[in-house]
Order: sequence, then C-alpha cells, then structure tokens
Amino acid sequence: MNALTQFKRSLMLLLLTALSLGVGNVLATPPSGVTTENIGSGPFDEMKVHVKTGHWKVHLDTKGDSDLNIVRNTVIPGGTFGWHTHPGPCFVMVLSGAATVYEGDDRTCTPEVVPAGASFVDSPGPQGHLVRNEGAVDLVVVVARLVPHGAPIRIDVPNPGYCPGIN
Repeated sequence: MNALTQFKRSLMLLLLTALSLGVGNVLATPPSGVTTENIGSGPFDEMKVHVKTGHWKVHLDTKGDSDLNIVRNTVIPGGTFGWHTHPGPCFVMVLSGAATVYEGDDRTCTPEVVPAGASFVDSPGPQGHLVRNEGAVDLVVVVARLVPHGAPIRIDVPNPGYCPGIN
C-alpha cells in the first residue's frame, strides 16, 4: 500500500470517528442547575371550551386527547433549561427571581426578562427557546403544560446559531 492510500484510509477513519462522536456538532443543550417538582398531571378527553365574559374570551378546541402537566421548577443562578421546545403551549408563572427568555427565531438574540409576579406563554416552535436564570437569586416558576396525550413534554433542540454561547 502506498503512502497516499494509507493517508486516505487514515483520514477516512479519523472522519468517521469524529462523526460517530458528534465532534463539532452539539445536537441539544440539556438543562443545568434545574430542580423539578411534579405538582400534578392528568389526561383530558377532547376539549371544546368557548367562554366570553365581557371583553374577555377564550377559545380552546383540541383534537384528540391531551395531558396537562403542572410542575414547579427552581433554577439556581447561572442555571438554564437549555434550548428546547414543546408539543403544546406552556403557561409560565414567575414566583421569584427573573426568567431571561431567548427565542430561537430571534436573529438579534434579544432576551426578554420576566420578573417575579409576571407570567408568559411559552409557545412551541421549531427553533425552540431557552430560559436562563441570569440573576443572583433562585428563579422559581410554576409551569402548566398542555400537550397531546402521550407526547413528551419537552423536546431538546440545538442552539439556533443566532445566540452563540447562550445555552
């Protein structure tokens, strides 16, 4: 075997090894510094809820069964949920600290800071989102998730690339 053939084989072996290890490609950004307490969960049949009270109204119409999951998450300073999405909406109430939210479809990577006492809807999307505790005290949130029955409540996604170093 000549030197060029040996070099090509060695290069191919190195490339295959790197690909098998996922070198250079982070497929997900897992949570870090997060403790989760399950408050409750339960299944629901299809829902058709239409309510109007004065100027307020809600329209909830599901096809198929759903699962409702309620958790209390505590995130230490510097902790993160990692980049992820959900198969349904999440209603997030910030009890203490402040949630710093990054949206995966925001090319400017501009965070929204949600302080204690405020709430937000965590809408699912293919680019995902990330919530971090960039403050000095624990971030505590209560989250109610409505997802299709049997679906995972969290789907890890990679950093979209607009926010390098934000994981």
